[in-house]
Amino acid sequence: MGASEADFAAFYDATWSRTVACAYAVLGDLGAAEEAAQEAYIRAWPRWSKLATYDDPGAWVRQVATRQAISGWRRRRTARNFLARSRPSDSTPPPDETSVALVDALRRLPEAQRRALVLHHLAGLTVAEIAAAERCPEGTVKARLSRGRTALVPLLGESPNGEPSHA
Repeated sequence: MGASEADFAAFYDATWSRTVACAYAVLGDLGAAEEAAQEAYIRAWPRWSKLATYDDPGAWVRQVATRQAISGWRRRRTARNFLARSRPSDSTPPPDETSVALVDALRRLPEAQRRALVLHHLAGLTVAEIAAAERCPEGTVKARLSRGRTALVPLLGESPNGEPSHA
């Protein structure tokens, strides 16, 4: 490691926590603050020969990190506002009892059967398309569909012939 790299590494170690703290004060999110600080150090490295001559190169890095934090916050706010404006004004109605019962029953099935049923009956994929997506033979998909349908019957309260169960 050259002298310049060693100096920068020492600078980084000495100023990291203060830089993150400044970005965190702006954002209130530690992960986003660390990203802003990282970006500031990435921008500082190519300029290190000049920054090293400053009285307080840490101030430059903190300013860049703070600007990154504010810029990111503004981008997220703008995106959030755009999404809020572009949503349909009418709200989506809540799911009906049948949908709630179906989702509850599907959750009780093994994951592979649940995926096969959802992909086939709700997403409209063919057995061949599901087999390709799941990377398994078509026979496996057919077995999962059959077993899943059979397992759903008692969970949904219907007999195999489609009549309500009296259990």
